[in-house]
Amino acid sequence: MAAPRYKTLVDALASDIRSGRLAAGTRLPTHRGLAAQEGIAVVTATRVYAALEAMGLVSREQGRGTFVRDIAVPAGHGIDLQVVATDAVDLNFNYPSLPGQADLLRQALRGVAGSGDLDSLLSYQPHRGRPQDRASIARHLRRRGLSPDPDQILVVNGAQHGLAVTVMATLGAGDVVAVDALTYPGFKVLAEAFRLDLQPIPVTPDGPDLDALARVCASRPVRAIYTMPTLHNPLGGVMPAAERTRLIEIARQYGSLLIEDASYAYLAEDPPPPLAATAPDITVHVTGLSKNIATGLRVGFVVAPPHRCRRSNAPSGPPSGTPRPSPPRSPAAGSTTARSTSWRRASGTTPRPARRSPDRSWRACPSSATPRRTSSGCRCPTTPAPTG
Repeated sequence: MAAPRYKTLVDALASDIRSGRLAAGTRLPTHRGLAAQEGIAVVTATRVYAALEAMGLVSREQGRGTFVRDIAVPAGHGIDLQVVATDAVDLNFNYPSLPGQADLLRQALRGVAGSGDLDSLLSYQPHRGRPQDRASIARHLRRRGLSPDPDQILVVNGAQHGLAVTVMATLGAGDVVAVDALTYPGFKVLAEAFRLDLQPIPVTPDGPDLDALARVCASRPVRAIYTMPTLHNPLGGVMPAAERTRLIEIARQYGSLLIEDASYAYLAEDPPPPLAATAPDITVHVTGLSKNIATGLRVGFVVAPPHRCRRSNAPSGPPSGTPRPSPPRSPAAGSTTARSTSWRRASGTTPRPARRSPDRSWRACPSSATPRRTSSGCRCPTTPAPTG
């Protein structure tokens, strides 16, 4: 029994799309054009495009036409995407899903393209982002309970890149980082890449077990605490205000940096203040626009503690003629083994090891795929060394 005419045409077009003969972004004929080209009725052409859209192979945009969707990501980009029908939900990834969101994004991008100094985007941008962009982000964050100075903000390539920049700027190989026993997998990937020592903390309905965290901090040199107090990923919990206060107290008591991941905080209705609002001097706040606007835009931002930021209008070094201070030396300098184990030898006490104080400037690395960190900032293969 022969297949219906429209199914034969659907199979042929689907084969061309999957094989690449019809490239992503190709505009297909109008319904009337396809009908005339194939000798079918307009209603049948409409049925063909509806079938292709249901298969996730094309997208139809009101007033513009029907376009071939990008159904593959080049090998090595770190994500394997499967073709998903437009009316299905892919639970492998978290992303915004709102009816008509493509049209809303199109209108917003048109507004951006028609205003401002668009020519400036043809040139290289400051590593931390343009001052006007950081000022806009500061205004946006005020709606989330924060009041950062624009000089505290770094514009990064998504929140994951923001976490990578935070790790590069504040941590080193072997540093102990306390994390929830069930935590964001992306941070575990960073920990493996930078050889961090993750210390799992049991989780309660109100967040990490703070008694267990305090015991760990008393027995190990916890350099940082990675936490998601507002909309935990993947548990979805919100840490109450009292627990946030105690978490900050523990971090202050033991000299630990708080890394606050707020990627999903926008989903919580009337949550307690962010950690960065209560303890801005010891908290790095990481968030972005991928989850609430569009994952493909890859726009994120980091709010760093004020004392860790270099002012945008300040010189990059000491005034001419001023001797550069020598970095502090620990009693065990020159002996990695002694530095990492000396605190265990004292009987009855658990003094913390001397903290390193390298000059780690906060600069967003333009190449997050192979990040590297040195004492003077980013030196990725794609980042030219400073001149002058």
